[in-house]
Amino acid sequence: MSDLTNKKCLPCEGIGKKYTDEEIMAQCKVIHQDWAYDQNRVAIVRTFHFKNYYEVLAFVNAVGWISHQEDHHPTLTVYYDHCEVVYNTHALGGVTENDFICASKVDALIVDD
Repeated sequence: MSDLTNKKCLPCEGIGKKYTDEEIMAQCKVIHQDWAYDQNRVAIVRTFHFKNYYEVLAFVNAVGWISHQEDHHPTLTVYYDHCEVVYNTHALGGVTENDFICASKVDALIVDD
C-alpha cells in the first residue's frame, strides 16, 4: 500500500500544478501496476474485474464513498463483471496528486490474490 493512501486530497484550486507526462508515468509505478496513463484522455486508468454485477456495484459504492470523503470524483464505466476507473483533475486539465491519492485509496479496497 502506498503512502498516498494516508494523504488527503486538497481543493483542486490549491494544488498548484498538474503533473508532466514523465511524472505521471513514474507515479503510476508507485501505485498498483495495473494503473496506466492514458495520454489521449490525460488521465490514469485501471479496470477492476469481478465475479458478478453485485460485486461490481459494491465496488462502485465503495469508490463513491472515497470520492465523497476526498471531494474528488472519478469517471466510472460500469459493466456486468468489471468497472473502469478514470482519474484526472478537470479543474487543471491534467493529472495531479489528488488523482494518485484517490487511486491508491481505491486500490486499498481490493485484495490481490
